[in-house]
Amino acid sequence: MADAYLTVAGEGVHETEINRSRFRCALAPVATEEEALAFLARVRADHPTATHHCHAYVIGADAEIQKSGDDGEPGGTAGLPMLRMLLRREVRYTVAVVTRWFGGTKLGAGGLIRAYGGVVGQALDAVGTVTRRRLRLATVAVSHQRAGRLENELRGTGHRVGEVVYGARGVTIQVALPEADLDSFRAWLSTATAGEATLTLGEQTYAAG
Repeated sequence: MADAYLTVAGEGVHETEINRSRFRCALAPVATEEEALAFLARVRADHPTATHHCHAYVIGADAEIQKSGDDGEPGGTAGLPMLRMLLRREVRYTVAVVTRWFGGTKLGAGGLIRAYGGVVGQALDAVGTVTRRRLRLATVAVSHQRAGRLENELRGTGHRVGEVVYGARGVTIQVALPEADLDSFRAWLSTATAGEATLTLGEQTYAAG
């Protein structure tokens, strides 16, 4: 599993004109194939007069799912170069939809490949990307007497603190930790609480930063 991956910062659009054809690339972060296809359907509905709606998406931190479609353009001249651009830029959990309005001048296979791949690259530059890093969710259990100070120390040292729950028998503090920091965090926690706190590891997730 990848320790980190890039994804688009949010939904965004970039347009360009090539030999009188208008190319509009819409990008969006997506978690599943269903979300990618729903975004494609939304773009189609928003621009019903366009000649083509070509798409590509990459799902999974390790790019487990890679799919593309030419939507009537010559095979391999639209969706595939779009997909290759996403992969070359190491972007994950992202869908790209390039909508084309034909301007009357044929671009040829090479021209189409450059146009479709190029507009995706330009859109990535315009919209921007963010890095999401792999983290392990964990729960720290500590006494009421130590909880307030420990929470302040966790926040003060830059740790990602989530929900804090005060219960009858003690306090639990949710934290998210890089896998590489688990051993050092255990040692720090033991010192900070005189060995009182316990750490329970949960599932893995990804978060920006």
